[in-house]
Amino acid sequence: MDSPVFRGRATKTPRTQPDSLDEPGPSPHRRGRGMRRAVLGATLTGALVAVGIAGTSASAATPVAVQAESYAAQSGAQTEPTADTGGGQNVAYLANGDWLKYDNVDLGPAGAITFGARLASDSGATGSIQIRTGSATGTVLASIPVTRTGGWQTWVTTSAVATTHPTGAQTVFLTMSSAQADNFVNLNWFSVAAAGGTTPSSPAPTGTSGPGWPTVDPAQQAADTAAFFALTPRPITGDVVRVPEFNAGCTVSHHLNDDPIVFPGMAGASHAHTFLGNTSTNANSTNQSLLGHSATTCTPAEDLSAYWIPSLLQNGTVIDPAGVTVYYGSRLRDPSRTQPFPPGFRMIAGDAKLQVPSSGNQFWCAGPGGQIGRSADGNWPICAPTANLTYQLVFPDCWDGVHLDSPNHKDHVGPTGPDGTCASGRFPVTIPSLSFVIDYPVHGTAAGFALASGMASSMHGDFMNAWQPAAQAARVRNCIDQSVKCNSAGNN
Repeated sequence: MDSPVFRGRATKTPRTQPDSLDEPGPSPHRRGRGMRRAVLGATLTGALVAVGIAGTSASAATPVAVQAESYAAQSGAQTEPTADTGGGQNVAYLANGDWLKYDNVDLGPAGAITFGARLASDSGATGSIQIRTGSATGTVLASIPVTRTGGWQTWVTTSAVATTHPTGAQTVFLTMSSAQADNFVNLNWFSVAAAGGTTPSSPAPTGTSGPGWPTVDPAQQAADTAAFFALTPRPITGDVVRVPEFNAGCTVSHHLNDDPIVFPGMAGASHAHTFLGNTSTNANSTNQSLLGHSATTCTPAEDLSAYWIPSLLQNGTVIDPAGVTVYYGSRLRDPSRTQPFPPGFRMIAGDAKLQVPSSGNQFWCAGPGGQIGRSADGNWPICAPTANLTYQLVFPDCWDGVHLDSPNHKDHVGPTGPDGTCASGRFPVTIPSLSFVIDYPVHGTAAGFALASGMASSMHGDFMNAWQPAAQAARVRNCIDQSVKCNSAGNN
């Protein structure tokens, strides 16, 4: 099987249409990271729950901070990782005429309120973030000034007071105003508080300690990291393919309604999963139990990890993959600082709860002839007789270096930092970019398929690391760190 393509962000063409039919069109400039796409459907309630604030509307007398990226709609926005610890994402490359919409923001009873904003700018032009209600052209309640802060990731918190405002839950728009047409501000979060009260600090990710946040032993992790980078890589000889990767070739082990990451110790609590790798995996599995069981359906035998995906169904019958290649690679410009997953590390990619129609290439057809049609509901491809249904699931590149897991099994890992490396973001440790390439020996019909978790959009995958440490370390050091394409045995 061909290896997956590990590469950076794609360049997109500038948009030419408004982001929604009922809001103003885009501002004319566009540079930096290309097209910005409107994101619709998110609610502020969901965003507040995500940052640990009650889902019901809060009175403005109680300070509330809202992540900038939790907008319900936007024009001109693009999210990116925030460089400082705990900053999460920020909305970047905002320019004159851009706007952000937030639903169900409770401005509380009548009386003066303070709007705060954590912002960054390296623009020579001044501007403002205007707070409006109702629409992007509604009355300005307050205007937060924007001046150069010293860098696009140099953050300051500033505020403005609204002496009058509509009461209760409102649709709030943040509109960008500047004399220049170019990008002039990045926004991390904004807040609402009673005038004269204390404005809240950044809405940091929900807890980073306690239940759900198991940690490495810091001394042991530091020693393991130092020992790993002290390893002398194997000399590169002969012609090699300069792709930083190795792989494990896996077949199906068994099926269970278990999920030892999401429902540990709760046998039968999950939808049906198809398990690969360690043949002992069940609801009670731990790193210790996996390492203590030597049978695996993956090659090499030193990989005792557990991998699983929701079962695929055709007319109610489970369709097993013909094989799954688990790639360990890198999508970074410089993969040389990649280090192995620590013992006990686990994570999830994808969203089992995402149930939305899909007409794109979440699943696609690999092989001669490719795709020849779509299922009646549009969610699944129909492949030529010479092509198979295929899916590639990609996990993040970077780790916080502290936690083996997180409550949603995703918050301890994340994207690269602003400069395209892990070191410049809030996830400073470079880990292998894990990727499942799943080959189903079916072609599809108008009836389509189903996942045990629901629609095609709910595809997801789980990983519990149980590599024998020396075997994983040798492959990461020899193959990924040296940008050499290796096979399952770790040889080029």
